[in-house]
Amino acid sequence: MPSVKFSSKMDSKVLNSLRAHAEREGRTVSAVLTAAAEEYVERAAIRPAFRKAARQVLDEHADLLERLAR
Repeated sequence: MPSVKFSSKMDSKVLNSLRAHAEREGRTVSAVLTAAAEEYVERAAIRPAFRKAARQVLDEHADLLERLAR
């Protein structure tokens, strides 16, 4: 997929840490940011589905969980 250039602002300490990390990994800052953004978006998409499933389990087993909590 083609890359698109954009600009943003970041705390200078975080940016310095990011640059150092990218250098240690032998990767570009762009590659590290892309991987981090992909992971963030993937986790954010999973979170609502996980919450819904967890709520269903909690609702389904509320009586058992209440008894176990005693």
